[in-house]
Amino acid sequence: MEREAADGVRGWRPATEEALYGPRGFYRRPEGPAGHFRTSVHASPLFAGAVARLLRLVDEALARPAELAFVDLGAGRGELVTAVLRALPAEVASRARGYAVERAARPAGLDHRIEWLPEPPPGVTGLLFANEWLDNVPVDVAEVDAYGVPRLVLVGPDGTESLGEPVEGPDARWLETWWPLTPAGRLPDEGLGTEGLRAEIGRPRDAAWAAAVAGLRRGLAVAVDYGHSAGARPPFGTLTGFREGRETAPVPDGSCDITAHVALDACVLPGGRLLSQREALRALGVSGDRPPLALASTDPAAYVRKLAGAGEAAELTARGGLGDFGWLMQPIGIPDPLPDPLLDPLPDPLPDGEQPST
Repeated sequence: MEREAADGVRGWRPATEEALYGPRGFYRRPEGPAGHFRTSVHASPLFAGAVARLLRLVDEALARPAELAFVDLGAGRGELVTAVLRALPAEVASRARGYAVERAARPAGLDHRIEWLPEPPPGVTGLLFANEWLDNVPVDVAEVDAYGVPRLVLVGPDGTESLGEPVEGPDARWLETWWPLTPAGRLPDEGLGTEGLRAEIGRPRDAAWAAAVAGLRRGLAVAVDYGHSAGARPPFGTLTGFREGRETAPVPDGSCDITAHVALDACVLPGGRLLSQREALRALGVSGDRPPLALASTDPAAYVRKLAGAGEAAELTARGGLGDFGWLMQPIGIPDPLPDPLLDPLPDPLPDGEQPST
């Protein structure tokens, strides 16, 4: 285990762990994540409706088991699991069991049928859904020094950074495989312009995702997050902070969220695939297409409802925004239940007037 210096200087991984999940951590605060940033869950009830449709597809692939689990991993204050269960038809809802996985205390007023857990339940059958969870699994940061050597970035309680020891062992091997900072064939002491390049060492996220998936007996595991893939890694990393809806410098004192985009391709297990949120939601019947103008004359109320829904769907699928999220789809013991987003989109997820509330 890494030793902390007397002045509190340490690697970003232990510093983030304490800042987010310690006794006075950011995610322990009463307002919850929704008080500081807006996710797809908060943007529109269409998102929960689409996840409910995906749960129904998983249910069909599982041949309608007696108990159908919906595991909301990184549940915040239970907004998604609550909305998904409400959106299910009665027959499916009667067999569904909701699990909210979060380190913070159970919020007051949460439906008593939802089980609140600090870790994913083992051996369940159904859908495990991790929306913006992996980006908050703490990671260390590496930076290349003047000699071309990737070193661990250390951080003090006020956010001041310095360089520590060279990255070695499993973390060095992860960088070489997934996010190389020293071009192939170049000796470390040649440097040659690599100084300052940074990477987030995603090995803990790979392990966290594999452990979460291992708890699913049969069904589908989905991770949704901002991410990047090999060949398009950001040269200076993505570590940042959020406070009260605005991006800010990451300071590990519990006052802000600390997050970094995810190397999702490194997390994919055998049989898994990656697609964009835009593609996934289209396959689940959510698009930003405007209703036909003729409807405004024949049924003005329906036109207004559909127009509002189209606006919300457009936000969820927007390029340069939420639509650029990656969806990591990991089927366990079943075929991938999601239709091809380009060939077989499902119809509108819910009839008019039956959108789930959040």
